[in-house]
Amino acid sequence: MKSKNMSIGFIGAGNMGTAMIRGIIKGNVTKPENVYVYDPFLSENMKQLQEELGVDAVSSPAEIVETCQVIIPAVKPHIVPGVLADIADTLTKHHMIISIAAGVTTLQLKEMVKNNCYVIRTMPNTPALAGEGMTAVCKDPSVPDEYMDLACTILKSFGKVEFVSEDQIHAVTAISGSSPAYAFLFLEALADGGVLMGLSREQSYKIAVQSLLGAAKLMQETGKHPGELKDMVCSPSGTTIEAVAYLEDNGFRGTIIEAVRTCAEKSKHMGELNKS
Repeated sequence: MKSKNMSIGFIGAGNMGTAMIRGIIKGNVTKPENVYVYDPFLSENMKQLQEELGVDAVSSPAEIVETCQVIIPAVKPHIVPGVLADIADTLTKHHMIISIAAGVTTLQLKEMVKNNCYVIRTMPNTPALAGEGMTAVCKDPSVPDEYMDLACTILKSFGKVEFVSEDQIHAVTAISGSSPAYAFLFLEALADGGVLMGLSREQSYKIAVQSLLGAAKLMQETGKHPGELKDMVCSPSGTTIEAVAYLEDNGFRGTIIEAVRTCAEKSKHMGELNKS
């Protein structure tokens, strides 16, 4: 399966599917005409992707299976069983399913496709749309290296990839899959603070976004502990330590940790429901 000539099919054209499709096209993983999309509920999204990017919009999951080697069910977790049941009997070892569904295990996926094809469980996030995604991959020994490498080529086209064990995927969901929402909430709050203190909304968002982007890049490039970088900003009796003290008094870090725990527990619960 040569990556440049491979065909990739998406069943679902929602936010995550669209982010991945844009990343794949921008990353030049395969030609736009080799990307196929099917979504009976989001026909406008399909039409937009077809017109803007040159992908192929098809009329049924059967066309996806017939045409594509790689199939990505980009739908909500509770819809995945029905989607895979519809195509299971026509899948072969020529195909590979890349799952992005929270709470659906590799074993469950294999059962859904009747072990007719290879499956890889992943957890991406929406910054894939900007080429800065973070995707966790559960490495399954039963998947040939050729297929695993191909999956990673696709996923790396819109960000970074990290291999994790399957029991770690719930933590990944909480600190990667869901964390963009936390970041956007924080950005909105920062901007509100800026507006409160007299900045325009446009200025506040511009300053807040660049500041957080710069902070993340600084940590990534220096490799320094976040506590050390925080201390670099906190001068004795200065403005920053005053703000940090207020955040600590109001449980900022504890609240974030508890949010991560709650999200991970929800992911585990979803997995338990899928078993029943």
